Amino acid sequence: MINLAYKDIAHSWLKFVVTAMGVGMLLGIVLIMMGVYRGMVIDAQVLLDDIGADLWVVQEDTLGPFAESSRIHEDLKNTLRVNPAVDKTAALAFLNLQVRTPNGVMKRVYSVGYDPHGDISAVNPDRLIAGRPLKKSHYEIVTSKKLGFKLGDKIRLGRNIYTVVGITKGAVSSGGDPAIFVSLKDAQELQFLYSNARIRNDRARGLNVAADNHLVNAVVATLKPGSDPDAAAETIRRWKHLSVYTAAQERDVLTKNVIETAKKQIGMFTVILIGVSTIIIALIIYTMTLEKIKEISIMKLVGLPNWTITKMIAQETVTLGVLAFIFGNLFAHSIWDKFPKRVVLEIPDAWFLFGIVLVASVLASLFGVYKAIKADPTAAIGG
Repeated sequence: MINLAYKDIAHSWLKFVVTAMGVGMLLGIVLIMMGVYRGMVIDAQVLLDDIGADLWVVQEDTLGPFAESSRIHEDLKNTLRVNPAVDKTAALAFLNLQVRTPNGVMKRVYSVGYDPHGDISAVNPDRLIAGRPLKKSHYEIVTSKKLGFKLGDKIRLGRNIYTVVGITKGAVSSGGDPAIFVSLKDAQELQFLYSNARIRNDRARGLNVAADNHLVNAVVATLKPGSDPDAAAETIRRWKHLSVYTAAQERDVLTKNVIETAKKQIGMFTVILIGVSTIIIALIIYTMTLEKIKEISIMKLVGLPNWTITKMIAQETVTLGVLAFIFGNLFAHSIWDKFPKRVVLEIPDAWFLFGIVLVASVLASLFGVYKAIKADPTAAIGG
């Protein structure tokens, strides 16, 4: 039995393929948007996973260093050790900075300050692709591969110059900015120490210019095996008057409070793009139906039932959707690594989009089917 849909496609295959490629590029953008969403969720948890803390202790009534400003005393890391459930502690300082890259471009980075001689390191050795972690208390820095620095390069931050001793790949902030690592003492100077000009101006105003360099943004702790994180956190809250979050709670803060708005925005864009894709497929099928309305009239005149014509249009629409999905995947996988932030393309997302494309194609074919059924067989007579 002759398949009318494939015969019709073969008659103008080049036009059909080019059309599928155009729709495919749009579907590829939908896949990229899904990948950006996945990348945001992963980026939000990179530092949490690398530091590997069980508890995050921050300023009272704040959500912590990633969601709100938090300042607590550095020596809290010592007092927390008296808690029988606590194993190791570390003080951390976080700061957004602008760094001039080797090619002269200013880039936003996320500075992480930690004690290189302490019990907990913020640098994940699995992410080091060159060099080593910090070993000195001053003037060393570990940078991201994205910034373009090489081992031994000099970087000016604040009033000091730092030497690149390590390069990481994949270490980012919750917002996807490249992470750099400096010693805790250097991070405290960058964040809490006033500039010389500020000190002179304050002295001229008769103000107290003493700055407390022994503040940090968070103190993290790991617990001894078998300890209950919730119970340990409640003990610290009660006696230290601080906000304490378990690893699971801090992860929840990052994924719900920090990136929730961005996630919703990307979700809206994705829904809009899928809707646009459906409308475009519907218009294409409707236009293709109009172009062969005379042929459809002849089919009806010779006695072909509406079901045969409907099946032909539906098959063409689904074929267009499948080809567009294939081209969309090829397009997405060819450009995903060119984006400045992480894009994660997952197979379940692709299959989910494939299901949407099939449903959208069937719905879009209804416009063409309606026009074909309403076609007048007598229109085939007389040219």
